[in-house]
Amino acid sequence: MIGRFVKERISWILMMVLIQGLILLVSWLDHSIPFMPVLYAVFLSMILFVIFLCFRYRKETKFYQELDEWTSDLDTELLPSPSSPFERIALEALLRQTNALRDEAYENTAMLEYEKDDLLAWIHEVKTPLTAMKLIIDRTEDEEMKAQLMYEWLRIHLLLDTQLHQKRMPFMHNDLLIEKVSLKPLIVQEIKMLQSWCLQKGIGFELELEADTVLTDGKWTAFIIRQLLTNAVKYSEHDDILLKSYKDDYHTYVQITDHGRGIDSKDLSRIFDKGFTSTTAHDDRSSSGMGLYLTKQAAIALHIKISVESTVGEGTTFTLLFPKRNEFESVISV
Repeated sequence: MIGRFVKERISWILMMVLIQGLILLVSWLDHSIPFMPVLYAVFLSMILFVIFLCFRYRKETKFYQELDEWTSDLDTELLPSPSSPFERIALEALLRQTNALRDEAYENTAMLEYEKDDLLAWIHEVKTPLTAMKLIIDRTEDEEMKAQLMYEWLRIHLLLDTQLHQKRMPFMHNDLLIEKVSLKPLIVQEIKMLQSWCLQKGIGFELELEADTVLTDGKWTAFIIRQLLTNAVKYSEHDDILLKSYKDDYHTYVQITDHGRGIDSKDLSRIFDKGFTSTTAHDDRSSSGMGLYLTKQAAIALHIKISVESTVGEGTTFTLLFPKRNEFESVISV
């Protein structure tokens, strides 16, 4: 702040120095004027000027220091009080802009909330005919037609489910219920949901669930596993997907391993980024780049760490590391 103040007042400082220099020059050239008394007077005036600068520094920079420390949360009550006419002009202009931005932010937030609620209501409305379609498909006798219809029904169901969880994600912490969850029924339920798709692609599942209980939220953990299984099935063909769970001295792990096309090493650090699809299969229009992003966000809220290992042409392994109880103190429910 001192450097800024000096830069702001540099013209005044230079003017003072030039005036004192001019006085000394005139005294030196005009022998009728005693030089030493003038030099002494200039010395005293410069000391007074430095003291004056220090006083003005404290007075003039207080407002701007507080303004510099003001947080950008549009809270005008925390703005500093002006002590000069120019500071008052600056503050009034800042208040006008801040109030306008705050009103605009409120309007945008209200509009987004309305759109979110409208979309959630629409998703729930669509689920009713989807349920009816499922019952109709179950009664279809033509097995080939039934398999095709189930596959298309599943695609719509998964898209709606992803959209629903995406809209709920910002308020996820309000929906958490942390409890002991049994892994086997949760995983089996997600496998059954993908059964028609897996039959169509000739994909099976192998379960090695040594650890059966984890401390987590069942609904959101099911969403995480659903996204990882969907990803594994999507990029696999005529092979088994391995699901393992095991414990060490501290944590519980769940691994999902497929033998699909794999992920390029240069993409591994970006697969959880919002909107990222792939650099090797960039023309794949079926990928939205949202599935793994939402998976990562849900895992962060549940304190689950996700790691991935992959080799192109050999497959991919996602590992979920579930937290211990003492790591859950901020959101624990039981």
